[in-house]
Amino acid sequence: MRTFAVAIAGVTLMATPAHADDGFDGFYAGVTIGYDFQASDSDETITFDRGSNGSFGETVTTASGANAFSPGFCGGEATSPQNTNCTPDSDGVSFAARAGYDYQMGNVVLGVVGEIGTADVRDSVSAFSTTPAFYYMERNIDYTAALRLRAGYTVTQSTLLYTTGGIAYAKLDQSFESSNTANTFTVIADDHAYGFQIGAGLEQKIGSNFSLGIEYLYTGYNDDETLIRVGQGSAPATNPFVLAGGVDFKRANDDFNLQSIKVVASYRF
Repeated sequence: MRTFAVAIAGVTLMATPAHADDGFDGFYAGVTIGYDFQASDSDETITFDRGSNGSFGETVTTASGANAFSPGFCGGEATSPQNTNCTPDSDGVSFAARAGYDYQMGNVVLGVVGEIGTADVRDSVSAFSTTPAFYYMERNIDYTAALRLRAGYTVTQSTLLYTTGGIAYAKLDQSFESSNTANTFTVIADDHAYGFQIGAGLEQKIGSNFSLGIEYLYTGYNDDETLIRVGQGSAPATNPFVLAGGVDFKRANDDFNLQSIKVVASYRF
């Protein structure tokens, strides 16, 4: 009789669902610390619009018809008007707060997560004219936000592997600098960049409510509206920008892409 009772008790325990605290079900909040790095863009260039009529990809020429920007370009911050040497773009540490909800069905976990954070990256591109002079555009991220779905599979009761993807937003700080002091330059900036995120991660529960994890994210922003409008200023009529009837210029590549590796700490309620 005692053996039968023990057997019944064992079957009952095996059939009893695990408590929510033992899985990945419900609301959670957390923080992340990571490192953001940009793809190599040393070959990035600037594109010109003669006459400011929206037709980019044109050549700004001198009075003799030569290319006024024949010295070239570089994907970084100019260090001198005399050569095309540049300071490389900088990557950096990021922080974020996040909150989400997961629904677990057996080994499958489906959920949604939103986060807001910072990113310490600088992305510049420079052009060099025959004057000689440098012209460089720079963008920095003030803060970021994202909303993603995620889908995962529990390889053990306390270990979750998942993929994630969704929409991303960045508030940008756009700036411009030139060693050309004759012309005037107006920054017509779009400080808002939208895009997407995709990635994958691992979350490991430590105890019933706390978990640690590691996550990789690829973020692609589109930043195609910011341009620099050149005015005559004190420049003579033979100035290449004046000869062109005014010039707008912007980055030739609209993409602003980041890769991130993050450590994630979460608490489930």
